[in-house]
Amino acid sequence: MKIVAGLHISLDGVIESPERWSFDYLCPEAGESIKGRRDSTDILLLGRNTYEEFAAIWPGQDGEVADFMNNAPKLVASTTLTSADWSGATLLEGDAATALTTLKQQPGRNITITGSATLVRSLVLAGLVDELHLMICPIVLGGGKRLFDDADGRVPLRLIASETFPTGVAHLTYGPA
Repeated sequence: MKIVAGLHISLDGVIESPERWSFDYLCPEAGESIKGRRDSTDILLLGRNTYEEFAAIWPGQDGEVADFMNNAPKLVASTTLTSADWSGATLLEGDAATALTTLKQQPGRNITITGSATLVRSLVLAGLVDELHLMICPIVLGGGKRLFDDADGRVPLRLIASETFPTGVAHLTYGPA
């Protein structure tokens, strides 16, 4: 299995609260790109904050995306949660990096991380992310949480693929160098 992460990011590197600024840049082509990643997902991996946000929103929704979110097997990386009650959700036991290293050895397609920037950052720095999909929106936010604000040291990556969309979004896919 591969670990595949996808994030919306501003030109100045902000990943915080993309629901407030990135939706203006979605278009059918970007939607198809996101759908392609969703369709190749065997397991959804979420950090605690994203899990709590999604578990509060998606169970009351319907439609194609809601069906995926509600029915997909979900792993939750958290050191503070004691249970994960959303349908199909399981807490990762022990150290997330160790558990995911073992899980990556299993047959299957992708373990997909949506949002969960803290988790994505830690897994990129640990060398566990096989594909990092950045949807770079043509906006400067001037402030907010950045993906690698507190990164310690270098992590070389290589560009695997790139595409642009009519709204000016650049979709860059990186993998380990």
